[in-house]
Amino acid sequence: MLEPGVDFLNHGSFGATPRVVLAAQRAWRDRMEAEPVRFLARDVETELDAARAELAAFLGADPDDLAFLPNATAGFNSVLRSLALQPGEELLTTDHAYNAAKNALEWVAERTGARVVIATVPFPIRDPDEVVGAVVGAISPRTRLALLDHVTSPTALIFPVQRLVQELAARGIDTLVDGAHAPGMLDLQIEALNAAYYTGNLHKWVCAPKGAGFLWVRRDRQDQVRPFAISHGANSPREDRSRFRLEFDWTGTVDPSAYLSVPKALRFGASLLPGGWAALRARNHELAVAARELICRALGEEPPAPDQMIGSMASVPLGGWQPGGKVQGMDLYGDPVHDALIEQDFQVVVTPWPQRPDGGRWRRLLRVSCAAYNDLPQVERLASLLQPSSGLVPM
Repeated sequence: MLEPGVDFLNHGSFGATPRVVLAAQRAWRDRMEAEPVRFLARDVETELDAARAELAAFLGADPDDLAFLPNATAGFNSVLRSLALQPGEELLTTDHAYNAAKNALEWVAERTGARVVIATVPFPIRDPDEVVGAVVGAISPRTRLALLDHVTSPTALIFPVQRLVQELAARGIDTLVDGAHAPGMLDLQIEALNAAYYTGNLHKWVCAPKGAGFLWVRRDRQDQVRPFAISHGANSPREDRSRFRLEFDWTGTVDPSAYLSVPKALRFGASLLPGGWAALRARNHELAVAARELICRALGEEPPAPDQMIGSMASVPLGGWQPGGKVQGMDLYGDPVHDALIEQDFQVVVTPWPQRPDGGRWRRLLRVSCAAYNDLPQVERLASLLQPSSGLVPM
């Protein structure tokens, strides 16, 4: 459905849903609207169970530990707002964390007397050990929980989550993994990670409809986590399902068609190449590595991270210092370089880095995504615009 003539290299922001998946969603909506009471009060539970089972197999998880949610933001809010924090306890994250996640951490900390601690992870970066060193170095006896990205949004780095979870668990600290970009980009085996909590999006690399995400909670933590909306499940007399299931499966009247279309999206992705999802992930990674090489060459930059730390998207530093050293009027979709690229029919992410400067100088990052519908000639056209001679990128 993408607009013809636009080189859409920004799949990582909101994804792009294939026509066959949208058709499946319309079919679910038609069924719901034909008899809403029967569908929502009786049929949908069984249908959600079936969709959850297929998703669980894809994620390497037990379906009873998964809950459908609109997005990863709803997932980490559900966990953070369920914590019984004490004044002085610390919530740990990194300076690569998603802005919405930082906002949720700060909101919870303000209301409980807890404190947000931000570990500084370098970018450019030499290897995953630098991530582990930064996070472990920020731990204190007061650290209660760490919220860590599996794949960072601004810098497009794959963090060594399994190692981080192990290091934190050895010190008695739970990990909440923000896996917004991981499903469909990485070979995800959630149970093997053994984090306490994992939340992710399905509208990005899985290409499900917008409004499809999930939260996984380890079995020994499920009685402590409540959904972001308290509804009928809180006092349900049913004993055939866990309290986790009863509460998360009904948070009020919603359109469940995005969740129910997830199996169609999973099957569609598996059908694109003979090797299924593994081949698709490898193809997208190879394109992202090649794209980064072309863009770095055009900008005169060295690759800012090893190939093993990028998946299906890559970020590269751009020139352009803001006079005075502070971001003024900058946001994810309001940068003048981004606007100039839009005029040339390119859709990419251009963002300030660091995202929350406290003074001093900053740079832009340009992030390109490489999905099944992207190819190298698109990136070659983009790289030609980023040459210094074009005048598009301030130096």
